[in-house]
Amino acid sequence: MATSSSSNGDHQKSTKQPPSPSPLRFSKFFQSNMRILVTGGAGFIGSHLVDRLMENEKNEVIVADNFFTGSKDNLRKWIGHPRFELIRHDVTENLLVEVDQIYHLACPASPIFYKYNPVKTIKTNVIGTMNMLGLAKRVGARILLTSTSEVYGDPLVHPQPESYWGNVNPNGVRSCYDEGKRVAETLMFDYHRQHGIEIRIARIFNTYGPRMNIDDGRVVSNFIAQAIRGEPLTVQAPGTQTRSFCYVSDMVDGLIRLMEGENTGPINIGNPGEFTMIELAENVKELINPDVEIKMVENTPDDPRQRKPDITKAKELLGWEPKVKLRDGLPLMEDDFRLRLGIAKKN
Repeated sequence: MATSSSSNGDHQKSTKQPPSPSPLRFSKFFQSNMRILVTGGAGFIGSHLVDRLMENEKNEVIVADNFFTGSKDNLRKWIGHPRFELIRHDVTENLLVEVDQIYHLACPASPIFYKYNPVKTIKTNVIGTMNMLGLAKRVGARILLTSTSEVYGDPLVHPQPESYWGNVNPNGVRSCYDEGKRVAETLMFDYHRQHGIEIRIARIFNTYGPRMNIDDGRVVSNFIAQAIRGEPLTVQAPGTQTRSFCYVSDMVDGLIRLMEGENTGPINIGNPGEFTMIELAENVKELINPDVEIKMVENTPDDPRQRKPDITKAKELLGWEPKVKLRDGLPLMEDDFRLRLGIAKKN
């Protein structure tokens, strides 16, 4: 049995000792690098995390990705580097590697992708997480899961603290993602309590920045692509629903602090600045293309009305809070999108 406290976000202790890593870790004659696996490392957040991890010359980084939503292009500057390895691999299959840390990011995170193949999405969340926990158990690695603010569903509590259990539809069109991540969190804590695995759980909120898929159905990338192409910005009705947007460099900083710290989580990582969809559209219009119109369209089912993280725990336990404001981050994303769309800025 575990002697853990029941409050979410506290450091939970397990009576089981974590498995021992490679004996080389303790050899005084061998100054070993930290070997880190990033699943989903060719994706948007994953590739930015890889950049940060590779900047530390003590790290060797292995990326496992099946390229369902990720792209080799996101990692092109590291391909061929002696401390970097890229494996085409689907996490629903076993992976045999020797690593010290696992950042488990693999999962389609955009409604367009996870609704396209919902069975694959829930298999990635459940079987993929079990496989990564099995790997962590075999090699004594610490594992971090990127869970999601979607575990709160359409919240009845605002802003959402980690102690809130959520209001989720278990059989809606988004459930493969929402409920998949909830099961992934359950698996993490079960392996932690039963096998002594060192776990970290980040509940990440809306993140934006360069390398987002251009037509991935997420609101920031939609609006920026529409503004650059000169198309109307399509706001889903009623337009008063809110989201909080965290720039990707802040998100990566939060994930690394959580991995390196002593708290299991779950810990919310996101930007508490809250914007309605109309406000976001007006910001994009003003900053990128003042000539486009804003058009209201029908909403998708189970779309949460409010989304805002309570980041008290991240501040207290990780010393983390976001630094990049939305109005500063959007132009950085615009440059990347213009390059990929081949549409130059008008003078």
